Amino acid sequence: MTGETHKEAGLQGLASALVANGALTSDWLPSFKAVPRELFIPDRIWPGIADGTRQNPVVYRSQDPEAWRRAVYLDIPLTTQWDDGDHKGDGLGTTPSSSNSMPTMVVSMLQDLDVRPGDRVLEIGAGTGWNAGLLAHRLGNLNVVTVEYDPEVARGARENLQRAGLEPKVVEGDGRLGWAKGAPFDRVIATCSLLEIPPAWLEQTRPGGIIVAPFGTEYGGEQIAQLTVNDDGTSASGRFTRSSAFMRLRQQRTNRPPFEDYLHGEPWPADGVKSTTTLAPPDTGGWFEQFVIGAGVPGAFWRAERYENGAYTLWLYSRDTLSWASVDYEQDRTEYEVYQSGPRNLWDEVEAAWRWWDEQGRPGFERFGLTVTPDGQTVWLDSPTNPVPVRG
Repeated sequence: MTGETHKEAGLQGLASALVANGALTSDWLPSFKAVPRELFIPDRIWPGIADGTRQNPVVYRSQDPEAWRRAVYLDIPLTTQWDDGDHKGDGLGTTPSSSNSMPTMVVSMLQDLDVRPGDRVLEIGAGTGWNAGLLAHRLGNLNVVTVEYDPEVARGARENLQRAGLEPKVVEGDGRLGWAKGAPFDRVIATCSLLEIPPAWLEQTRPGGIIVAPFGTEYGGEQIAQLTVNDDGTSASGRFTRSSAFMRLRQQRTNRPPFEDYLHGEPWPADGVKSTTTLAPPDTGGWFEQFVIGAGVPGAFWRAERYENGAYTLWLYSRDTLSWASVDYEQDRTEYEVYQSGPRNLWDEVEAAWRWWDEQGRPGFERFGLTVTPDGQTVWLDSPTNPVPVRG
């Protein structure tokens, strides 16, 4: 089998799989075939798995072209940069910082964007340029602008797009600011996750326009928000369409202070107050459960300290370093030891948020939504008039 034939088989096979799972629709199929993923993938990649929980060893096209091409045409994310470019070796870095996203997620988000002929689109996060290329093929080069913070990543995106015969505008800059020179846009799409939807995006989207963005909480979990900008141009609202796991917008990454900052020089448990709970910590640890908890418990995050036989300590922290909690989990127990310290009883807040969700019948992402106004953001259940209760 020649390389060209292999490429076509891989492209056709991936397209067929995405059509079969409902992610790739007929209106995007021509662009998907005309803008092959292969043109946007560098020589060196780290293939991931579908849920984003693991990175596989490095693969070089120059060293193993067949393995490289197989990875390209699998429905998996491909990490292309670690640690904002500081990591240079072939091993795994500390934090993935740029990638070519999982094809199912790419085409599903484009479907959420609901573009029409002539629409002008602002993309935040060019990455390898593939998403902008798909948009430019369908809407025309002049109707697509993509903003990339990392100059080296932006350079690569431009080169990849030119290789594909496409020339959307690639802007180097802070994605939070959008691109005012091109406003107003009919659609805005982000390929990085956010803790806050930047006001500039609403201001630069026409009334009735759509913003599609991965929205996460500091505690964890992330969903794709599909927001419609209201007539006033300063607010937007809409539902979540699916779960996701994108890299965080660099300017919205949060610091994780060391545990010692919370004890303030005292040996553990310092001034922690002991209690017990019947809620098993693993029940709060699912991806969507973390999202719901994060919506109700702002300014908090967690870590797990793991031991043998599945036991672990769940540590909870407030961003301001004033409050912490620990919950010890062991299998086959029905009661768990808790310590809490500071002005916030963090475990009580987490437990209350989880039990609220449980009392609602454990609804999924399709019943939740997000409203963004000049006063802030609100996650809601079923209707904007029914906000998720906020604690802390």
